[in-house]
Order: sequence, then structure tokens, then C-alpha cells
Amino acid sequence: MPSVPSPSLSSVFPQVVFVNKAACRDCNRCVRVCPVKAIRIHDGQASIVAERCISCGTCIRECPQSAKTFRNDLKLAASLLAEGGRVACSLAPSFAGFFSSWQRRRIPSVLRRLGFSYVGETAIGAFYTAKATARYEERNVNREQQIVSACPACVDYIVRYQPQWARYIIPVVSPMIAHAKHIRRKLGADTKVVFIGPCVAKKVEGYGYSDDGRIDCVLTFNEFFQWLKNEHIEVASCEESDFDELPRGAARYFPLEGGCVKTAGWSANLLDEKIIAVSGFDNMRHSIAESRPGQIIEPLFCPQGCAAGPAHGSSTHGEKAEVFEARHNIMEYAREGLEARNADPNIMETIEKDDDLSPEEEEFLRRLSTRYEIPKLPKKKEVTEQQIRDVFEKTGKSLPEKQLDCGACGYPTCREMAIAVVEGLAEYEMCVPYCKQLAEQRLDRIVETSPNGIVVLDEHLNIVSMNPAFRHFFQCSNAICGKPISYLMDPEPFERLLADPERKVETVTDHASYHLICRETLYALPQEKQFVGIFMNITMLQKNETQLDQLRERTVRQARELLEQQIRMAETIASCLGENAARAESLLENLMEQAKQES
Repeated sequence: MPSVPSPSLSSVFPQVVFVNKAACRDCNRCVRVCPVKAIRIHDGQASIVAERCISCGTCIRECPQSAKTFRNDLKLAASLLAEGGRVACSLAPSFAGFFSSWQRRRIPSVLRRLGFSYVGETAIGAFYTAKATARYEERNVNREQQIVSACPACVDYIVRYQPQWARYIIPVVSPMIAHAKHIRRKLGADTKVVFIGPCVAKKVEGYGYSDDGRIDCVLTFNEFFQWLKNEHIEVASCEESDFDELPRGAARYFPLEGGCVKTAGWSANLLDEKIIAVSGFDNMRHSIAESRPGQIIEPLFCPQGCAAGPAHGSSTHGEKAEVFEARHNIMEYAREGLEARNADPNIMETIEKDDDLSPEEEEFLRRLSTRYEIPKLPKKKEVTEQQIRDVFEKTGKSLPEKQLDCGACGYPTCREMAIAVVEGLAEYEMCVPYCKQLAEQRLDRIVETSPNGIVVLDEHLNIVSMNPAFRHFFQCSNAICGKPISYLMDPEPFERLLADPERKVETVTDHASYHLICRETLYALPQEKQFVGIFMNITMLQKNETQLDQLRERTVRQARELLEQQIRMAETIASCLGENAARAESLLENLMEQAKQES
């Protein structure tokens, strides 16, 4: 059958990764870990650049504030079940990493209680994907290096950012798509398929198919656990049961490094030079760049594979699963499956014999072919060397030795950061050395413009530096730097500080020769072996206080004089009143005497 194109370009689909700005802090960690720098920083806040994002979920996993999240599709899943048609669940085999052995045996019942009419492991599709990949590799007559296409984040990164490698991608659909095709082959074309796994990139891949490989809804394990909580379903309350269909071969190893290699039956020895099974972005990128003709590269975007998927959620005990514990659980689950079929997991021949395909299945493998086309991306903004130099000039990095490439901004080099600034993805303030320089300049500006005189002395009480106010107070210039402070003033307060650096000297001193009165605060900088003097000019304040004291004294004196004058006046008036009273009394007595005589 003709191959079907698989559009894995994230920009043609709805955005699935978002930022909670209320929780986002300007730590730049998301910029640092994003492999494609799909983060824009504006006013210290991060946002996702949808057209650049490959939805790998690295920022979600690495954000220390949990400010990155993905689109929640729980309502969509619930609506599919509410419609009443046949809905199948494709459960990623990595689920085993996040449940204990007894819980794993109950998960099929949990899914049925949610309403799914068919529950199966995506490992069923992984088996067919591995076999189709092996068939394609057998026909690799050019003996070029080949890249396994199981991981959607790896595929999306290659076709968008490393298109020269796209021709090496094996044109076979992922296990999720293969399982959807298998489900509809068994249950009918009208069957709805819901995938559940730890991968955010699957939400993008799920929109890429309109044929029988379409995925109607993609949920992460985070959403799955939330769903169980919303429905009040406890794993312990469900009975043990089997999936409706069990995977074949070593397909349950698929979430781990080398899982496809093992399932395809290429080699049980990962030291084989033909096989390169890697995980993690940097390992993936380097392995492909340095691969040789005839080699098979099996890349997984997340470190340690799907066991470290960005949306692996929490266990039923409410604790985040550890990566290596999850890896151990997945391997244990895969081993149990092989032992149940009486197969020795260490003998590839047993697996290969058990995995013989029927003619019908061979025909099905041919339907798993696809094409990974190089998309037409929006033209990037052209960045000139002059623009880069302008950014370097503003951030004080014009000289090569000033370009530290410290990576604190989130970009590996100063040049990449400068390009991001020109493109509008980064801000100058993301550069730590630049911010430090600004802080120092602001501090220097504060010192330079301070109305208080500031002087710094060394351990021998020689002048190291002084600000303009100090030079104005003491009528000097920078020419006296290096001379002892005694050249300008009595050094006694500083000598007290020199004798006891732990103390702080505060005093008011009249520098008469400068017509200056200062309130002085002196203290030591022990680590720098320096002394600081801060001089506040209070000359006018002292003059005002003196004038006020004189005014008070004059007022008191005048009040006293007025009081004494009033007392003297009162005495004079009293004396006059006494004389008048005596005279009147004498006159009255005379009148009375005359009256007696006349009568």
C-alpha cells in the first residue's frame, strides 16, 4: 500500500504546552533546558513560542516552580465515553513503571470501570512497529545509517531542526499509531481510540493521522491519575484481570533504551557497533551526528526513556516515581510477561520463534509505512553581525575576553544569547554579568551623587577614594589619594576605629579651618582591610540652633525686664494709693470733728 504522510510539525496543531505566569519566576531554567529554545522571556516572564516548540515536555519536567503545564484533555476523553460508542484504550507499557506488581494486575479492571470497552497495551503496536522496522532495515540496500521512528519528539526535532538527517528516519509509524490501526482492524473502523502514556509529544502526534491510525484523544498519566481521583476509583477496590489482548515478543521493553532493538530481534548485545540505543536529547543529537553507514540508531528523547516521561504523574500513594525504580518495574513487568509464555528473556532465538508472523500480519506490516516530510517552516528573522555587535556593546561584551559564555542566561554562548535578544526571545537583563555591571554602576552613581561626604581609607589610614561631596567639604581633589587622612583632619576618630575595628564611631566634629561642622559615622570593612567615613554637613543646622538659642535668651531677658518694670509700677501705684488713702482718712476725720462742734 502507498505510504501515508505523517505531519509531525507541532505548529500545524493546537499548542499543548503552556506557562502559568502566576507561578513563573525569572530563573531562566526553562530556557536553559529547552533543547530548541522555544521559550520567550518578556519582563522576566516566560512564554512558549508555539511555532518553535516540539512539545517534548522538558520544561514541564525541569521547571522548579511547576509553572509549565500541558493541555488537559480529560473532558474530551469523558465525552467520547459518554457518546456510547465503542471506545478502546491503548495503555503505554511504561505504565508498569509507576505501579507495584499487585496494582498492575488491577489496572485493566480500573480502565473498564472508567468505561472502556477494550483495554490493551500499546506494546501490541510496538511489536508490529519493531517488526516493520526490521523489514525495512533488511531492504536497506544503500547501507545508510537508520533512525528508529518510535519517539515523536525525536522525529519532530529532526524534521524541523536537522532536516539533513530526515532521510535516515525509518518510515514506520510509532507504536501508538500501529496499535490504533490494529484495534480498528479487529474492532471496526468506527472504534474510538484513547491513548494513555507519560509523553506530552503524543498529544501532538495524535493529531497527525486521519486514517485508521488516528488517535481520538491522548491523555498523560497525570491526567489518568486525576481521572481516577475525580471518579473516586481506588486501584485496591478493583479485581485482578487481564488485558483484552497481550503483546508478543519483548515489546514491553519498548519504553527503555534498546527496547525496539530487542523486540526487532537485531541483537541482544548493546555493545554491538551496529546498534546505538541512546536516551536524552544531547545523546540523541550526538549519536545521529556521529553515526556511520549501516548503523541503527534508536533514540529516545527523555533520559532513561519513557520511564522519565515529563507527564508520568504520581503513584497511587501520591509520591513521584523515581526514574530508576520505574525502569526496574518496567523490566520486571516485561520479564514476567516472557516467563508467563515460557520464554527465556535472555535467549533471543526463543523470542524470534515465538514471534513468527502469519501472512495476514505480514500484510499488516506493510500498512505501517509512512513518510516523514520536511515541513516548510516560517522564515526566521535575519540577524546581522552589526545587530549582534550592538547587543555586545550594550552588555559590555565588545571585547572577546568579556564574552564569558557562562550559560547563566539559559543560552550556551553569549553569541546565541545576543541572537535571541535580536529575535525578541531574550532580554538584556537575563545576562548575569550585565545585571551585576548595572548594579555596580547604580551603586557608584548613588555614591557619586550623595550629598554626604564619603571617604575610604586603607589599613594605614591613607586615603583610597572619596566622592565629590567629600572633596567639596574639605576643599581638595583626587590628587591627595594615597596621602594620610591627617592631611585633611584630626585622625583621632579613625585611630579609635583602627584600635577596635568592631566598633562604630559616631561623633560631631567642628572642622573650623573649613568652616564646617559634620556629624560623622565611621566604620570598618574587616575583609577589605579598609575604613569608611561618612560626613554629614550640619553647619547650617548648628548655626540655626545657635541663632535659636540666642533668640530664646533675648526673649527671656526681655520678659524678665518687662516683669521687673511691672513690679516697680505696681509698687509705685500701691505707694500712691496708700498716701491718698491716708490723706482721705485725715480729711474725713477733720470733717467729722467740725460737724460735732457745730452741733
